[in-house]
Formats: sequence, C-alpha cells, structure tokens
Amino acid sequence: MPIIANLEEVTPAVQQVMAQTTDPRLREIMTSLISHLHGFVRDVGLTEAEFQQATRLLNTMGQQSNDKHNEFVLMAGSLGVSSLVCLMNNGEGGTTETTQSLLGPFWRLNHPMTENGGSILRSETPGPRLYGTFRFVDKAGAPIAGLEVDIWHASPVGLYENQDEDQAEFNLRGKFLTGEDGIVRFKSVRPIGYPIPTTTTVGQLLTAQERHPYRPAHVHVLAHKPGLKTLISQIYVDDTDTLHSDVQFGVTRALVADLVAHDGPHPEDGDVGQWFTLDHRLVLEPGESRLPIPPIK
Repeated sequence: MPIIANLEEVTPAVQQVMAQTTDPRLREIMTSLISHLHGFVRDVGLTEAEFQQATRLLNTMGQQSNDKHNEFVLMAGSLGVSSLVCLMNNGEGGTTETTQSLLGPFWRLNHPMTENGGSILRSETPGPRLYGTFRFVDKAGAPIAGLEVDIWHASPVGLYENQDEDQAEFNLRGKFLTGEDGIVRFKSVRPIGYPIPTTTTVGQLLTAQERHPYRPAHVHVLAHKPGLKTLISQIYVDDTDTLHSDVQFGVTRALVADLVAHDGPHPEDGDVGQWFTLDHRLVLEPGESRLPIPPIK
C-alpha cells in the first residue's frame, strides 16, 4: 500500500486492506461499510469537532449499557435499523407480510414454565385482566404442536420486571407449550404504552428531533421448535394512541391484534371487573431454530 498523498487516496487505501479479509462474508460487509461510511463523511463534510463528539457519544452509549439496559439496541430501534433488518430477513425476503418483529431490549432466558391457560402474574399487579390467545401456524396454515413459547410484557406502570424492584422475579413472563391445536392461552393484565428511557443518548436524539418517546402497548412473543425459524414478535394492542407513531418503528399491519373489552363475569374467573381478550395468529417459516443472544442478563 502506497503512502497516502491526499484526501482522494484514503478510501482506496482502506478498501485495499479490507479486500485482504479472508472470510468472504466479512470481506463483503467491511468493503461495503467503508464505502458507505467514507461516503457519509464526505457527503456531510464531517468536521473534526463533530467526529470527536460522535466518538464520545459511542463511548457514552457503551457506558449506559448494563445488565438492565442496552443502549445500542434502543438506538438501533430508534433509527429504524432493527425494523429494517427484521423485514428484510423474513416474509420471503421482505416480499410478503410477516409476523416477525423486534426482539426488544428486555428478553430474558429461562422464562418459568407455565401451564397453558395459566397466569403470568407472579406478584400483585393492579390493572384490568387480560386473557390472551395466540395461534401458531406454519406457512400452509396448519397448527404447530410442541412449540415452546416465551411471552412477556411491561407492567401497567410501563416497566418490565427487571427494571422494577416492586415486581417479583419473572413477573409478567412465562414459557408455554402449544398442544395439537397450536394455541397458547395465558392470563395477565392489560399492557399499556410506555416511554423508552429519555435520560440517555437516545433521549438526547429524540429531544433534538422533537420526537415523543412512546411505544404503543404490546405483548412480546418468542416461539421456537426444531425445523422452524425462531419467531420473535411483538403483538400490538389496536386501540393505542401511539400505534401510528411508535418511537421504535416496530408496528406493522400483521402485528396489530384485536383487543376486545368485556363487562360481564369471566367464564372461568367470575367477577373480575372489566376484562379484555387479545387474539392473534402468528406464522412461522421453515428454518433454523436458534435462540438469540439475550440483550440483558
């Protein structure tokens, strides 16, 4: 590689080094990254002060990530990158609708096994009762038996249990197995929309762009079984105010479920006040059953 003489020789010199990468896929990624990254720097005329600020922000984001919070996952969602990657890699390469969605920053390994139809309330959690029914089918529409399904969501105060000392361990989390009908039923409380953290780097971005920090109410799902691609999804409540302005760009038509209010006694639980049902159908594609790396411990 020759000694760099001027501005125009920087990118070719770096690309020459990237081309030496032995792994073909890594070589493809790094070559494209340099092309777009250098192109971005040239396009905006990045100043030295702005570059120094950018590196400080990245360092800060790393420092803001811990066992209970992942700032990089939050930023990826806030920039629409998470949603883009998801939609590109599902629904036959993004050509058809998919019930795949974002993992989010709060999935945990080893949700407690819960009887199908059982409750995921593990501590006192005020709020209207929710009765969920999720139907899992393959691409041909046939029900999937023996599917292991994690379900979790935030509490009515907008916090996941690992964020909230007032909630019991694994509150509003449960692991279920589908029967021959491919259905998981669960009892919980109605989720609400909530703001993502605004005291971090992502919060500074939202303030600068005059964006609100809210996510619409949703229930998370992760389903896996050998021979099928692991389904990661978020099922959205259809009466949420921020359904059309999700700060994480996660809402798609295929993920909006029917939430129905009921005022009479529940058939099993009797008088529970007003209660809600949430029903949705989720489709799994053929592929590898592989669990993601948990964003938090």
